[in-house]
Amino acid sequence: MLSIARQSISAVPRRQLAGAALGVRSLVTIKATPAEEQAILVAQRKNRPSSPHLQIYQPQLTWILSSFHRITGVGLAAGFYAVTCTYAFTSLAGIPFDTATLVSVVAGLPVAAKVGLKAAASFPFAFHVANGVRHLVWDFGKELTLKGVYRTGYVVLGFTALVGTYLTFL
Repeated sequence: MLSIARQSISAVPRRQLAGAALGVRSLVTIKATPAEEQAILVAQRKNRPSSPHLQIYQPQLTWILSSFHRITGVGLAAGFYAVTCTYAFTSLAGIPFDTATLVSVVAGLPVAAKVGLKAAASFPFAFHVANGVRHLVWDFGKELTLKGVYRTGYVVLGFTALVGTYLTFL
């Protein structure tokens, strides 16, 4: 275990006491093994306050749209990757799976399932495209004020509602 000898105030030079009064801390080093260093670090981390989490922040359009832009990008990429890999796997495995098979499977679904699948694809697609254009506008240095950021955010939401609905029921 580590032990640090404490000096009495009378043994501390006046120069160090003056520095302590000004808020300057003197540095004390000790030799420790890596295991002891780790134990000290763990003990220090236990005394740190917890970081605030998202629940303490008021939801704002800016971070909500940013989060959904990332989520829709990952979701669209995963869907594209899944369809591409399915086509590749079935062609390598000799399983008959082509566009005609896919069309016949979708044609056999109930209308509610078709609309649901189209909505699940069209709304994220419309949102991601619109928010991507919004980011390109920002890259040109336009609409970077707080008012402009919110204005473009509401345009993205309106575009998503209109185009997503159009693509769903097309």
